Amino acid sequence: MFRFGREQNIFEIGGVKIGGQPGELPTVLIGSIFHEGHKIVKDRSSGLFDKKEAERLINIQEEMSEKTGVPCMLDVVGENPKALIRYIEFISDVTDSPFLINGPSASVRIEAANFVRETGLQERAIYNSINYTLDDWEIKAIKETKLKVAIIQAFNPRNPHPDGMIQILKGNSKREGLISKALKAGIDKPLIFMPVLDVPSIGFGARGIYLAKEEFGMPTGTAPIGVVGRWIRAKGLDGRVRIACRAGALALAQSMGSNFIIYGSIARAKSIFPVCAMIDAIIAYNARNFGIKPLTRNHPLYKIF
Repeated sequence: MFRFGREQNIFEIGGVKIGGQPGELPTVLIGSIFHEGHKIVKDRSSGLFDKKEAERLINIQEEMSEKTGVPCMLDVVGENPKALIRYIEFISDVTDSPFLINGPSASVRIEAANFVRETGLQERAIYNSINYTLDDWEIKAIKETKLKVAIIQAFNPRNPHPDGMIQILKGNSKREGLISKALKAGIDKPLIFMPVLDVPSIGFGARGIYLAKEEFGMPTGTAPIGVVGRWIRAKGLDGRVRIACRAGALALAQSMGSNFIIYGSIARAKSIFPVCAMIDAIIAYNARNFGIKPLTRNHPLYKIF
């Protein structure tokens, strides 16, 4: 349990506050929907899906958020502009939650982001993501969408270690950093994302969170849970054991100061939110030793204890 030496920014996105010192605000949990392998999608190319089941899953996430005090967002994943726009249109009708615009290429994300601008949903939308492939065309295109929030992904193909993550965000005399480029694109609420490629690298992501928050003071998060499902040697383990392993990954990220977690399929909400709430409450209780108190009465510290 600790306090960062650098002042920590807090951003508000669609009514959800994110960032701050450990213990000030709950971790924001982001569930993915319409992702690859999600059975509610009937036709990935056209974006046809089971609307009733999609709404049920969204409602469950929001119910768990209300019960635990852990805020939520949606990671909306689409393979092409047509599908992604259809998903966003549906999301905007059934929930007020902020959402990530997640497409496999810049062209897909930009077209969907322009739809968001045209329909007045910018205050709830998060561009996902700005990464090492960013070029001048995408910078200009993002700026024209007028979006102000984006995930800044710190994956560094030249150096995947935590110091490499900081390097690609910060830049140097020869190469401009991603944070600087994001600001040029009109992003004034950067959300830094520390990548996790496999189970052992969960530690890299967790260490990266600590370093990034100390260096930049911006909301920072990761996605440590999905890799547990791809852990080949764990395939034969009982389902309850895998749930426990996901909880361990979540705890590690939160204990290093994570402000948001993309936890994978929204179908996991019932098992993820209570664990996150318990860890948040423990962190907040101990943060009193550093003179830190929760900034909201809806904090898990007050909801579950």
